Amino acid sequence: MRNRVVITGLGVAAPNAVGIPSFSAAIKEGKSGISFLQDLADLTFSCQVGGIPPVTEAIKHQYFTELQLRQLNSSGVVYGVIAGVEAWQNAGLPIATDEPDWENGVIFGTGVLGVDKFRESIYKVDQGQVRRLGSTVVLQTMTSGVSAYLGGILGCGNQITANSSACATGTEALLLAYDRIANGNATRILSGSCNDHGPYVWGGFDAMRVMPYQYNDSPQQASRPMSASASGFVPGSGAGALVLESLDSALARNAHIYGEVLGGHINSGGQRGGGSMTAPNAVAVKRCIQKAVEQAGIQEKDIDLIDGHLTATSKDAAEITAWSEALQRSGADFPYINSLKSMVGHCLSAAGSIECVAAVLELSEDFIYPSLNCEDLHPDISAIIAPDRIPHQLIQRPINVIAKANFGFGDVNACVIFRKFQP
Repeated sequence: MRNRVVITGLGVAAPNAVGIPSFSAAIKEGKSGISFLQDLADLTFSCQVGGIPPVTEAIKHQYFTELQLRQLNSSGVVYGVIAGVEAWQNAGLPIATDEPDWENGVIFGTGVLGVDKFRESIYKVDQGQVRRLGSTVVLQTMTSGVSAYLGGILGCGNQITANSSACATGTEALLLAYDRIANGNATRILSGSCNDHGPYVWGGFDAMRVMPYQYNDSPQQASRPMSASASGFVPGSGAGALVLESLDSALARNAHIYGEVLGGHINSGGQRGGGSMTAPNAVAVKRCIQKAVEQAGIQEKDIDLIDGHLTATSKDAAEITAWSEALQRSGADFPYINSLKSMVGHCLSAAGSIECVAAVLELSEDFIYPSLNCEDLHPDISAIIAPDRIPHQLIQRPINVIAKANFGFGDVNACVIFRKFQP
């Protein structure tokens, strides 16, 4: 018999807020974290706006020593540690001291980590200054740097690993953690994902012309999921973290339970059937959603809200079509649907975890956050769903089941089903 898995801790460093109380207030308010970035303008980027978490020096000093901060220049490591430690503290869990806690683990993914550190290293090595690189180069540039850092801080003795699946990374990490706990191989897993920010991370996307350039003077209008005037995704960064725990453990220590993970599905379109490195195979997306619903043991009609991937590109209408066909719901029967990217941009490999945190807050606190900048709904979307299914203002109402999905470069997909906790 598989264990029931619940969520007992949340942490976040998002472009519109850092920390769960501020983030909950920000998404209810519809607060944008997207701003004009002078360094992108100086480097002649077409898109000169982006989302960077407002991490102050005071916040950093809550999580790092002065020595650590002098050595760190990987923003992804900073964001990941802030979100991960907050989630652990939020769950009310102790830090292991004398020996590792064999029941606690970390699955924390990333896509691009330590790019600034790589740049510094290349210059120093080319100049024959290899001995001046410092002792943290490997930590800041290896994919598992954040999971290793967090595992050491918390003293976890179970699996410590990192996954990397582009935009699906965070949701995939959560599902990997879910499976490990459900199968009895761990009691608690800190899951999440992070991503660096900056021109060396975002430059490739600007070169691909997949980011908007018309809104450099009005950055908060730039991210326009589901809009007819959408012209590309706004780059973002940050980290999200969730503590997943067996229900028995959570009840035994009287932990606060934000919600339950019913199940989910991970797949790939194999870059076949219209799928490619940058475009999803529509059949695989639909199958991922259907299998997630099946594994969760619910009916399509049970879903109250879809927290979509919805990047503000030409693929938004295709995603809506996939949801409609997979759930066999359309028009006024379609669930509510929103996109956090309208407020924070596309946080790349951090997107899934930050958006999962937002979805769990919606579930726990009974609200639906507004989806910004889609007053001019794309006609291909309005032909499928009723316009009032997309909230433009905060909606306060009971939420029982949420479907959350992310679809990433490489034609990879992940969908998870959250439900309000039922004892």
